[in-house]
Amino acid sequence: MARHRAPRIDRTPFEADILDLSHDGRGVARREGEGGKVTFVSGALPGERVLAEQTAKSRHFDQARTLQVLQASPDRVEPRCAHFGTCGGCVLQHLAEDRQIAAKQRVLLENFERIGHVATETVLPPLTADSWGYRRKGRFSVRRVEKKGKTLVGFREQDPRFVAELSVCHTVIPQIGERIGELAALVDGLQARADIPQIEFIAGDPDAEFDGVALVFRHLQPLSDDDRAALTAFAQAHRWAIFLQPGGIDSVHPLWPQAPQLAFRLTPWEVELVFRPLDFIQVNARLNEKMIARAFELLNPQPSDRILDLFCGLGNFTLPLARRVAEAVGVEGDARLVARARENAQRNGLGNASFHAADLTQDQRGTPWMRQGFDKLLLDPPRSGAIEVLQQLPLKQFGRIVYVSCHPGSLARDAGYLVNECGFRLRQAGVMDMFPHTAHVESIALFER
Repeated sequence: MARHRAPRIDRTPFEADILDLSHDGRGVARREGEGGKVTFVSGALPGERVLAEQTAKSRHFDQARTLQVLQASPDRVEPRCAHFGTCGGCVLQHLAEDRQIAAKQRVLLENFERIGHVATETVLPPLTADSWGYRRKGRFSVRRVEKKGKTLVGFREQDPRFVAELSVCHTVIPQIGERIGELAALVDGLQARADIPQIEFIAGDPDAEFDGVALVFRHLQPLSDDDRAALTAFAQAHRWAIFLQPGGIDSVHPLWPQAPQLAFRLTPWEVELVFRPLDFIQVNARLNEKMIARAFELLNPQPSDRILDLFCGLGNFTLPLARRVAEAVGVEGDARLVARARENAQRNGLGNASFHAADLTQDQRGTPWMRQGFDKLLLDPPRSGAIEVLQQLPLKQFGRIVYVSCHPGSLARDAGYLVNECGFRLRQAGVMDMFPHTAHVESIALFER
């Protein structure tokens, strides 16, 4: 049997005119001399002419990177980060911020048209907040590189086989982003430095005992007493909580302090959410509050309403809703998050908020919560969307549906179902910049019967 060989990459630099911006933030060109074959060029913007080098080749399209900008777009700006172009964390730092969000809005509207065959009656103004120092949750990769004689801590490079050698990250909250070099030095000084593949970070509000930042060190071998002492000293010096993870999620346990409480307040609704270090929380705290406020504006909750919140997580929407309606019911697939949501409801004195654990990709038509009557629906599904549960719900009961999405393609597909098959109207939709300087598109839409 003949072995399949990868197409040969031609490293000869070539010039290209950039016609468009792809959904993942790369310039789109049709290469001269190659029959107009589409080439995606990283680091290039529409309207530019660049000198590029091919990095990958396939039957239908090629990939390349920008070597030199020969004719710059007026929308081009100087990237703030010295690691731009190498680190894979951000791909749009070279594009002016107002053009970034405009590009994301265009992606959303094109997805509605191309995938869902729908159009929104009103395009909402984009929702934005801090564009730097916003990321409060993420994962650093860790790799000991013997050839360099050092340990690297950072995000993956654009070539995901490698870890970017970061000294600072301007999108991560400053308490963490400005101390990546210190983290790398800490790990490099450990006996277990080759056995730590990743460090998760998450941050809530500070309290009297620590600064609100928590790190989870994944380690493949047991840590020595000296390594534990070094990690403890680092935690105490920075007033951070450090957790250890020797195995799966259930193995996570605190090193210092003994029992840290991670929490953040949603001040406009007088709600505090307690969470654990590997729980899902929205990465951008200020944008999260704006997103909740916009969702409520669209949902228009009334004191007599019973509202269903699907994919509710810790209760990020459910608990603030419970302040304003007769009853809020949250459903989530992760039983651990449901347990935390119930604890948060009790902690905040919200007896009218209830939670259920259910796999919303499976048949739920026999469950008690599905048979209850509701006035309105709010949902915030993962990237795969919510088509399975939408096809099960008795949708006629909902006067309004507010859909928060982290993937415009799945939102567009589900919008097509709601509008073209279920008789809803797509009244309003727009984007929210949860991840500035990245190609990630977060959006929100209102459907009315």
